[in-house]
Amino acid sequence: MKKDLMDILACPVCKGGLELRSEAEAGDDVVTGSLVCAACDETYPIEDSIPNLLPPDLRRELG
Repeated sequence: MKKDLMDILACPVCKGGLELRSEAEAGDDVVTGSLVCAACDETYPIEDSIPNLLPPDLRRELG
């Protein structure tokens, strides 16, 4: 995930701002990590540079 996407991303549940927590990076890409909503405390994983912004209920159904 490109770090500059943080300017346009919002929590799909409450539309709050997201905080990036990076675990592994390659250049300007976040390879693994998570996005955390400061408003509702939901966490969205980033795996293989792809943020999973599905709401938690849908992630559990598809998981």
